[in-house]
Amino acid sequence: MCVTAVESRPAGGETSSTREALGERGTSPGHRSFGARVMAFVALTKPRIIELLLITTVPVMFLAAQGVPDLWLVVATCLGGYLSAGGANALNMYIDRDIDALMDRTSQRPLVTGMVSPREGLVFGLVLAVVSTLWFGLLVNWLSAWLSLGALLFYVIVYTMILKRRTSQNIVWGGIAGCMPVLIGWSAVTNSVSWAAVILFLVIFFWTPPHYWPLSMKVKDDYARVGVPMLPVVASNRTVARQIVAYSWVMVAVSLLLTPLGYTGWFYTTVALAAGGWWLWEAHALQARAKSGITGAKLKEMRLFHWSITYVSVVFLAVAIDPFLR
Repeated sequence: MCVTAVESRPAGGETSSTREALGERGTSPGHRSFGARVMAFVALTKPRIIELLLITTVPVMFLAAQGVPDLWLVVATCLGGYLSAGGANALNMYIDRDIDALMDRTSQRPLVTGMVSPREGLVFGLVLAVVSTLWFGLLVNWLSAWLSLGALLFYVIVYTMILKRRTSQNIVWGGIAGCMPVLIGWSAVTNSVSWAAVILFLVIFFWTPPHYWPLSMKVKDDYARVGVPMLPVVASNRTVARQIVAYSWVMVAVSLLLTPLGYTGWFYTTVALAAGGWWLWEAHALQARAKSGITGAKLKEMRLFHWSITYVSVVFLAVAIDPFLR
C-alpha cells in the first residue's frame, strides 16, 4: 500500500495545512532564551529513546568482554551512540515536521513550535552524523563507525523517507536501525561481530513491532489523520494483536538461543524465561481482549507497551550480569 501523508512530502517546505499549524504555534527562534534554545536542540535528539538504545549497547559490551569492559571504551561508545542516534532523530524530525505539526503526540516538537528553524534542525542533524562517525572511527574503531553510520542512514532514508508513509510494515523493517546498537556494542569491544551479537540483534528486531504496535493502537487516530499506514490504522485490533503474539513468540524463542550456543549460562536463561513468559501472558491477554471486541481504555494496549520496556531492560541486564556468574 502506498500512502501519501497530508498533501505531499516535504522537500524543504511545508504543506498549507502544516503552515497553518505552525502559524498557530510557532515562535521565532530569536525570541527564545538561550537556555530554552539549548533544551530545544537536546529535544531534537529524543533523549528518552536514546536511553533505551544505550540499555541494549552497554550490556552487550559486558558479554563481549566476558566481564567488565574498559571504562573509557564504554563512555566513548555511549557518547558516540548518543551523537549518532541524536543526529538520526533530528533528521527524522526535519523530514517529518509536516505531519508532526498535525499529530497531537508530536505537536510540541521544536521544529513544530518554531523553537528551532527547519534549517537549524537539518544542519544540526547532519553535523551530529559527521561528528559521531568520526568519533567512533577515531576513538573506538572503524567497524563501529560504519555500523553507526549505516544505522543512521537506514533510519533516515529507508524508514523515514521510504517506508514510514508507504507500508504498514514500516516499523518491522525500519526497526533494523534500532537493532544496530547491539552490533555496535559488540564490535566496540572485539572489533568484530559474532553470532551472539546477531542473536541479540534478532531479539530486538522481533521485539520492536510488538513494542511499538500497542502504542500505535493507542494513537492510531493521529496516524490515520496524517495518512501514515501504521498497522493499527489499516488493520483491525484483532489482526494487530495476532501479529503481536506471533512476533512475541519468535522473540522469546530467539532470546533463548544464547545459552545452547554457549554464550550465556543459567542466570540469563532463568531471567529470559521468566521475563519472556510474562511478556507472552500480556500479549495473549491483549489478543483475548481484542478478539472479544473490547475497544477504548478497556483494551489496555499500553500495558504491553510499558512492559516491553521493562522486558528489554531486564533481559539485557541479565546479559551483563551473566558472565560474572558462569
